[in-house]
Amino acid sequence: MSYHRSENEQGVTLEPANPARAAVIWLHGLGADGNDFVPIVPELKLPDALAVRFIFPHAEVRPVTLNGGMAMRAWYDIISLDRNGPQDEKGVRASAERIDALIAEQVEAGIASDKIIVAGFSQGGAIALHTGLRHPQRLAGVLGLSTYLPLEQRLAEEISTANRDVPILLCHGSQDPMLPIQLGQHSCEALRQWGYAPQWRDYPMQHQVCLEEIQDISAWMQPLLG
Repeated sequence: MSYHRSENEQGVTLEPANPARAAVIWLHGLGADGNDFVPIVPELKLPDALAVRFIFPHAEVRPVTLNGGMAMRAWYDIISLDRNGPQDEKGVRASAERIDALIAEQVEAGIASDKIIVAGFSQGGAIALHTGLRHPQRLAGVLGLSTYLPLEQRLAEEISTANRDVPILLCHGSQDPMLPIQLGQHSCEALRQWGYAPQWRDYPMQHQVCLEEIQDISAWMQPLLG
């Protein structure tokens, strides 16, 4: 599939050659920007007929406590990686509102909400999970790569009935030194306890993405966007 690339201060967009019929909103990890996952799109080898628009937003620049207060692109402040530790709820919810607005923009542009996937890597994956499980309109799916479920103690009271059985794919590296695989596994099990049916994939890699994972993502996406 061929794309026309455009970029502004908000992020990067890849527009398909044919009028878009589906969309993927893909969120980068801590310290990166919307350009980070653009090179993966050709590797997905999606059929032209799907006509998928890819949106890669840039996170805002903010101080990150875990990195000594250094300012960088981040979807929220990271105070601790202990799943029982303090979390930046205000930052998480502000970023989720931004993704909700991006979804609304795609719907207004003519793409049905159930043809929109929200995806993300690491911190971006946390926002994808948080947003997708709470979004009031049915989505095509939620993709979380090398990530975890933030504010999980609040999910039970905030679950969206529209996405109660939304397809979820969670992928993680078994040798991840930044977000240990146990964090991802715990999030997967928590989702199952709440009645979701996430698919789980792990790979012999660190905090990264591999070709086998990209192939699995493509196989998961295609029927959801078709």
